Amino acid sequence: MRGASPTCCGGWAFRRQPAEIKNRMKGSLKPETAISHYRILTKLGAGGMGEVYLAEDTKLNRKVALKILPADVAANEDRMRRFVQEAKSASALNHPNIITIYGIDQVDSVYFIASEFIDGQTLRERMRNEPLKLGQALDLAIQISSALSAAHAAGIIHRDIKPDNIMLRRDGIVKVLDFGLAKLTEPPQAQMVDTEAPTRAVVKTEPGVVLGTIIYMSPEQSRGLALDERTDIFSLGLVLYQMVAGRLPYEGKTTTEVLAEIISEHEPPPLARYSREVPVELERIVSKALRKDRDGRYQTIKDLLLDLQSLKQELEFKKKLERSMSQKSETFTDKREQASTIGARTTTGIRGATNVAELNRRHILIAAVLTLAAVTGAYFYFGRTRRGAIDSIAVLPLVNASNNPDTEYLSDGILESLINSLSQLPGVKVIASTSSLRYKGKEVDPNDVARTLGVEAILTGRVSQRDDNLLINVELIRAEDKTQIWGEQYDRKATDLLSVQREIA
Repeated sequence: MRGASPTCCGGWAFRRQPAEIKNRMKGSLKPETAISHYRILTKLGAGGMGEVYLAEDTKLNRKVALKILPADVAANEDRMRRFVQEAKSASALNHPNIITIYGIDQVDSVYFIASEFIDGQTLRERMRNEPLKLGQALDLAIQISSALSAAHAAGIIHRDIKPDNIMLRRDGIVKVLDFGLAKLTEPPQAQMVDTEAPTRAVVKTEPGVVLGTIIYMSPEQSRGLALDERTDIFSLGLVLYQMVAGRLPYEGKTTTEVLAEIISEHEPPPLARYSREVPVELERIVSKALRKDRDGRYQTIKDLLLDLQSLKQELEFKKKLERSMSQKSETFTDKREQASTIGARTTTGIRGATNVAELNRRHILIAAVLTLAAVTGAYFYFGRTRRGAIDSIAVLPLVNASNNPDTEYLSDGILESLINSLSQLPGVKVIASTSSLRYKGKEVDPNDVARTLGVEAILTGRVSQRDDNLLINVELIRAEDKTQIWGEQYDRKATDLLSVQREIA
């Protein structure tokens, strides 16, 4: 680029362009306009921080998005600082769910940021077109949480999480945009406003003032208090609630009414009111993310991310079992239909197929109860013994003692559930199933396994089936001396499910 001496803003150096380019850039840019080595293709949109264009990078032959701050706005020192801060904040992050910033430059008095072009739609557009399914909402929330986790680890708070700042690519990848309100974390400052004082909406970033989108603000943000990463957690909780329920938890006819609801002690309506398929665990997760008192909220986005991932894994496992059960039921139905041509054996075939299908359903429920029992026992052990006694564990595949194929998938399912649940215990390292599965079907020595996997304890067990009975043994073994720390045995009929549940409780 041609130009005179460089200028500087916020530590970024820029080069000036001839005045004729400045004149050409007055108003919206027309297609084929050249800015530096970018060629304008079309206008994508406009917002409070400037206009966004689709352009071609003529040096690298790729499409980019150019966010341009108009010259008259660039004269505003505060907005200019925020514009540069957006580029610095976002460019410091390298994560698949965060928009990639290619660079920041200046053409005469006009500044622009070049970033990756995202071929897709905003989350708001997606929700407007059709409601999200539960699995889709969970997947999106996990990707957003992952992006925020990377930002928070770098000391960056987004402060404006909302559907408009979340792009969904056509391949399902989420991109979090607009770190224009991001603020590098800094030591706590003295409180500068009365916590009950009216909210003031002005464009500054110091404690005592408000910046962001009102209906997605945390209570502390709407009051103008000093912020930390927990404000992003609250905003994400609002977005997750909206994805599942199809509406926001706090609404009003005016800005004042919305702010009053956010700041008040009113709890949002339960998600189950708007969606029957909402799991109890999701209600708990959203409720914790939306705690008005930030000390009662998730303290880190990583904790929220782990809970969301755990819930997703549990739902996927449940679907896998349901599909397996459905396939077995179809097989039994086919056999029943074939048996219908064999006179006296028809009734027997139908009764047998029905009994086995019903038994499979009961097996799933019993497996869930027994998994809870094993995890509860492990929890009491880890929680009540002295801290550090056992801080690492490997869950080995439960042996299918009866060699029954119908029991095999229950054995694998219990393994996955145990690993997922035990991994939530604080201060306990749990070996992933990919490492544990290498011991499936093998006779092992606990000490050898522990030494190989680098753990102090082994959780193992056996599953067997006799007619309509299930026998499950689970034991926790200290590898060092091969002593049993905890163990339980369950021998119940499938029809005794309710009594088993009461006994465990």
